[in-house]
Amino acid sequence: MSRAAVFRSASEPLSIEEFVVPPLSAGEALVKVECCTLCGSDLHSISGHRSTPVPTVLGHEIVGRIAEVATERPPVDVAGRPLDIGDRVVWSVAAACGSCDRCRRAMPQKCRQLFKYGHEAITATHALSGGLADYCLLVPGTAVVRVDDTIEATEISPASCATATICEAVSGCRELRGRDVLIFGAGMLGLTATAMSIHQGAANVTVCDIDPNRLARARLFGATAAIEWSTLSASTLEADVVFEVSGATTAVEAAVSHAAVGGEVILIGSVSPVGPVAIDPEQVVRRLLHIRGVHNYTPDSLARAVTFLTETRARFPFASLVEQSFPLSRTNEAIAFAQESRACRIAVHPD
Repeated sequence: MSRAAVFRSASEPLSIEEFVVPPLSAGEALVKVECCTLCGSDLHSISGHRSTPVPTVLGHEIVGRIAEVATERPPVDVAGRPLDIGDRVVWSVAAACGSCDRCRRAMPQKCRQLFKYGHEAITATHALSGGLADYCLLVPGTAVVRVDDTIEATEISPASCATATICEAVSGCRELRGRDVLIFGAGMLGLTATAMSIHQGAANVTVCDIDPNRLARARLFGATAAIEWSTLSASTLEADVVFEVSGATTAVEAAVSHAAVGGEVILIGSVSPVGPVAIDPEQVVRRLLHIRGVHNYTPDSLARAVTFLTETRARFPFASLVEQSFPLSRTNEAIAFAQESRACRIAVHPD
C-alpha cells in the first residue's frame, strides 16, 4: 500500500488516501519517494489558477530510491544502464513515446502521447504518478538519472523542474562566457539561471525583481548587480542574453527592450495565460534579436542539471532555497506555509 495526498478541487484541502501498489508492467519501475519539493505550478493548481486533471497526486520535483523494477523490459537510466533496486534517482517531469514526429524532432517534452508526473488524473491502473506520496510509479519513456548519495534530498529534488528547465534554456544559447546576462525574476528559476550563467563564465549577470529580499539572495548566487523593477525603466541597461522567468507581461516587454543588438531573449516564465504583450516587430528586425520560448526539457538537460547541482553545491547555497520541510501527513500545512511565505521551495517527505 501507498499513501498519497490527493488533490480534488481548489475549494477543498488535499486528503491523505491509501492506494494499492499495482504489479509492474513491462518497462516500469517503482520508486520509494524520499523528498518532493512544491513547485510554483503545484501551488497554481491548488489555488485554481492552473487547470489540472482531477483527482490527482501533485508533485513532480522528486528524488527517491528504486524499490522494484519490471522483469519484462527492465528500465534503464539516460546512459542506458539498467536500473537496480536501491538506486537513488530523479526523473523527468514527462514521459514520452519516443516515436511520434515531435519525439523524432528532439522535442520529447511535447510528445503527442505525453505523460506528466504530478499532472495526471488518478486511474484504476495508475494512481501513483505524483511526488506527494510514499511511492511513485515510473512508466516507460521516463528519463531517469542516478544521483549521488552525498547530495541532500532538498538540493537535488528541484533538478527535475527548475534546474533542468534552465539547463535547456542555456543549452540553446550561444556561449555565455564573457557575455552580459539579464534575468527577470529571482525565484527558483531566476536564481538557478544566475548561478548557471556565472558558472559558465558570464561577464556580468544582472537580476531584476520587485522583492528586495529576493534581490539580496540573488547576490548569493553570483549576481553582479541586482535592480529593483521600479528603477529599471530609467536605466540604459542592455544585455547579450536575457532570461525572462517571472511570467509577467511587463517583464516580457522589458526583456525585449533591454536586449542588445544581436541579443537573445529566452522566455521561460509565461506558463499561464497572461494575454498579449506589446512588441515592436521593427525593433526585433533592426536589432537582429533572437526570441525563443522554452518549456520543460530534454533528457540530456536533466542529466546536465544533476551534474550542475552536484558540482556546484559548495559554491551556491541551493540547499537554503528549501526553507522548511513537512511530513506527508501534514501536506496541507506545507501548502499553506508555501502560499503565505512565498518561499522558493517547501519540501514534503514521507513520515
